[in-house]
Amino acid sequence: MAIKIYVDQGHNPENPNAGAEGNGLLEQDITYRVGQELAELLRADPNFEVRLSRPTPESTLGTSNSTSLRARVDDANSWGADAFISIHTNASENADAGGVEAFSYASPSVAFSLGEDILEQLSNATGFRNRGMKVRPGLYVLRRTAMPAVLVEIGFITNPQEAALMDQDPALFARGIYDGILEYYR
Repeated sequence: MAIKIYVDQGHNPENPNAGAEGNGLLEQDITYRVGQELAELLRADPNFEVRLSRPTPESTLGTSNSTSLRARVDDANSWGADAFISIHTNASENADAGGVEAFSYASPSVAFSLGEDILEQLSNATGFRNRGMKVRPGLYVLRRTAMPAVLVEIGFITNPQEAALMDQDPALFARGIYDGILEYYR
């Protein structure tokens, strides 16, 4: 029986719920592309089934921030996903801030362990510093999902080097996340 992975490409193409901006790039464009690449890797592996929150670049979920988040969670819950991976880019006032980090609802938990594996492989793939797993029970997509959920910050859109790599090679980030999923389920 295939493991069902719900890939949530953080944010909508425009408001409501548009993401961060930095270095001429939009978070929602990067997360869309990385999610598509990740879905291709998962689809090529008979051990997985995948569903995307944004199957097309124009896909918009909800009419406000809260309904956008609820639509993603409701879709994953009704599909019966085994894991929920929400892809985001980080942002900071400090252009030197960098690295990958991720969040889960609690620790210890399946999601926390899955996130650790994803971060390790994402850091290996990109060379970005691993800032570690953090617990954020207040995040809607972590609190309301019926399955283990990890929100992954794949790098800082406000860091010129990290933003350039995210823009030029979204497949690299997808591979890092995919390798982390494989590592966990191995």
